[in-house]
Amino acid sequence: MSPTVSPTTVKPRKLKNKHRSALLGAMFLMATSAVGPGFIVQTTNFTVQLGAAFAFAILVSILVDIAVQLNVWRVIGVSGKRAQELANTVLPGAGWFLAALICLGGLVFNVGNVAGAGLGLNVLLGIDPRLGGILSASVAIAIFLSKRAGIALDKIVVVLGALMIILIGYVAIVSQPPLGDAIKNAVIPDSIDFLIITTLIGGTIGGYITYAGAHRMIDAGVSGPENVGEITRSSIMGIVITGVIRVLLFLAILGVVAGGVALTSDNLAAEAFQSAAGELGFRLFGVILWAASITSVIGAAYTSISFITTPKTSPRKRSIATCVFIAVSTIVFSFIGQAPATLLIMAGAVNGLILPVGFAVIIWVAWRRRDLLGGYVYPKWLLIVGVLAWLLTLFLGYQSLGGLAKLWV
Repeated sequence: MSPTVSPTTVKPRKLKNKHRSALLGAMFLMATSAVGPGFIVQTTNFTVQLGAAFAFAILVSILVDIAVQLNVWRVIGVSGKRAQELANTVLPGAGWFLAALICLGGLVFNVGNVAGAGLGLNVLLGIDPRLGGILSASVAIAIFLSKRAGIALDKIVVVLGALMIILIGYVAIVSQPPLGDAIKNAVIPDSIDFLIITTLIGGTIGGYITYAGAHRMIDAGVSGPENVGEITRSSIMGIVITGVIRVLLFLAILGVVAGGVALTSDNLAAEAFQSAAGELGFRLFGVILWAASITSVIGAAYTSISFITTPKTSPRKRSIATCVFIAVSTIVFSFIGQAPATLLIMAGAVNGLILPVGFAVIIWVAWRRRDLLGGYVYPKWLLIVGVLAWLLTLFLGYQSLGGLAKLWV
């Protein structure tokens, strides 16, 4: 006779598994939201421009990303409140101002995400990029219209995130990059470009990306001081995943550039992948670009809508609003005349300028509003790291203003 298991022993195990699944989904949502088409375009263009010296910009961006996300996830996770709720509590109306900035930046970025998805299908299947963008947006809308949208969202970002790591890793090995030169430049760079560093930071954690994983985490019910350990580990792993993909992509492109190949086409990344691995590399790039773009479409829409809804908003209404957001992004993409590459790089720089605004609220809550954290004693070392990261984002944002103006002209 098999032993009986009481409900009290089953429920905690199921709850624990549910939390792990939610945290895994939040972690990959943050990572895949960052790893969009802009991420790929930026990494490729800047590797071609700086060569091995780009390694320093990547290292700085990863360190800043970790400092920011540790604080964002800790404050939002412990408080159980979304960023705009915290901002409105600190200063009435500030939350809606932040929401407006996030949604505007998210819309601009999502137009680029849809464009990237269209380019991905163009490379993979040869179809018109605009048609590819529309088809990809339809896939994203179908996910949010499904009855189990949350579970579907978590699964697709995890699967596609893992797929990108495997495929980019393969091309990075095949291209045989100069690892020694890259490691040296990560510490002692041949050149430094502040606009590039700001753009990387903006494209990785700027705008809506800053809050994608944290909002998904509390929406899934993982919050409170008792979950601090899991929250911290997940925030770090999300950035590590993003960093791994960035480094692998950088090495894949660097191997081609260092080998003497002159990349001159309108799609530098596709050309680099083809140079490294032939026709297979070219098709793999199509898969990677589409996967990066569709997950970013999902992340941008989900997070932007989380800023203009409340926990009381029904899941159905939230899903419909998310689908409308994706549809508007797609319509704008269908009529816009801006070159996708320029749009994507500019969106990253704009998000880098938005970052200090929202992050200032997070730091203030950690420093002065212990009541919003349920009495949780915020670690002083983490607060100091957060303040230093915030000051750096202000400096980098100021430095990028001139470069952003040049991009616009």
